[in-house]
Amino acid sequence: MDNAVTGQTLIGEIVNNHPEAIEILLSIGMHCLGCPASQMESLEDACAVHGIPAQQVIEAINAKIAAQ
Repeated sequence: MDNAVTGQTLIGEIVNNHPEAIEILLSIGMHCLGCPASQMESLEDACAVHGIPAQQVIEAINAKIAAQ
């Protein structure tokens, strides 16, 4: 899948390019998706801040993207 999300994908890129993933991010407590700081934060870093295993989130987002 060439549009796959990785741990290094920025939150801003995910929100802009894969709006279907927003519900996953919100469901795990990432409620400040529009704030400027989160736009430039990698998914891996955001998961670390929220104490969530990044790999689980990456897999869930990529599954959601693939289902579109």
